[in-house]
Amino acid sequence: MTDAHSALITNDAVVLGLLAVILGFIFKTSHSNNAACQKFYKYVPALLLCYFLPSLLNTFGIVDGHSSNVYFVASRYLLPACLILLTISIDLKAILNLGPKALIMFLTGTLGIVIGGPLAILVMSAVYPEAVGGHGPDAVWRGMTTIAGSWIGGGANQASMKEMFEVGGDIFSAMVTVDVIVANLWMAVLLLMAANHKAIDAKTGADTRAIEDLKERVEKYHAEHARMPTLNDYMTIIAIAFGITGLAHFCADFLGPFFGANFPWAQEYSLNSKFFWLIVISTTIGISLSFTKVRHIEAFGASKVASSFLYILVASIGLHMNITAIFDSPMYFVLGVIWMITHASLMLIVAKLIKAPLFYMAVGSQANVGGAASAPVVASAFHPSLAPVGVLLAVLGYGVGTYMAYICGLMLQAVAP
Repeated sequence: MTDAHSALITNDAVVLGLLAVILGFIFKTSHSNNAACQKFYKYVPALLLCYFLPSLLNTFGIVDGHSSNVYFVASRYLLPACLILLTISIDLKAILNLGPKALIMFLTGTLGIVIGGPLAILVMSAVYPEAVGGHGPDAVWRGMTTIAGSWIGGGANQASMKEMFEVGGDIFSAMVTVDVIVANLWMAVLLLMAANHKAIDAKTGADTRAIEDLKERVEKYHAEHARMPTLNDYMTIIAIAFGITGLAHFCADFLGPFFGANFPWAQEYSLNSKFFWLIVISTTIGISLSFTKVRHIEAFGASKVASSFLYILVASIGLHMNITAIFDSPMYFVLGVIWMITHASLMLIVAKLIKAPLFYMAVGSQANVGGAASAPVVASAFHPSLAPVGVLLAVLGYGVGTYMAYICGLMLQAVAP
């Protein structure tokens, strides 16, 4: 990892400027008529680059992603604003019409993570037992409980596993690296699959009618109501997005500590986490407003503004990835890969059995592994109108995350040598 003081650039205004230039460059070239550009972007999704190029800044010590506050600002201010704008234009009835397959795939993903961890320990103890040993707070299985928390719910659940299983600092920092790199590589695979989803769905014979119907309804709404946005329109969008974000922060600052102080069980459900309340409140208000006239802000580009926020968030997530960290603890990394392969295999088998479209597999997986910050990213890689599906499933992930990670933790403890 880069030391904060040895990073070349420590000013966050400069970091944000760099990310903006990188995003601008990617968008410009991905929409260019240049033959070489078109050929390149045919195989490499633009979204993947928005995520990979910033990681190079961190890997080569130009920026220290962990000491930079850009991600904090993006996840606490831009993410809620983005979720509000995306959910206001949501067609809840059409999303419910997507049927039970999305939920089945989400729960399959959760199950894959719960059994994948213990399975990874069993495989490694047969091949290389030294990699999964350790005693006391720094036992490997304890560290793995924090990955389970992160992959089923997110950061809040990860922190609660660290407390519950009394995880030592050294193993925790090693496992955070494994968590970030393996999860990010898997997200890259999902984005590559999303870019080819039509061919994959045709091959597996998946029934994509409900998804196509949802996309058509959104496009029809756009065609009927769309107009050239004025400055007045943009200011309305910004007022709604950041006004509600402010309200959500105001409530979250009260609710998180209130539940934490008064209800000992609140921690199990992440109810003591301000971030949990921030996401839940912004999403709930957004969905409520989708039943009112406010949803017409979609006609003058609310979701485009939301997507621009989302891309800044994606670039700031990329800043956390250090590719060379794999070489610091290769054995833990192998554990993470076995774990993720178990999750992915189970997802693909169940998707094939129930003929679920790739969209449900990808978003069901990312709602577990990535949570609310990246599930809408993967969903919008299929179509911008599908982003709210990612949000709804990710919020569900927060709900089941601590339970399932706890069960996984007990199983990890049982199989650990």
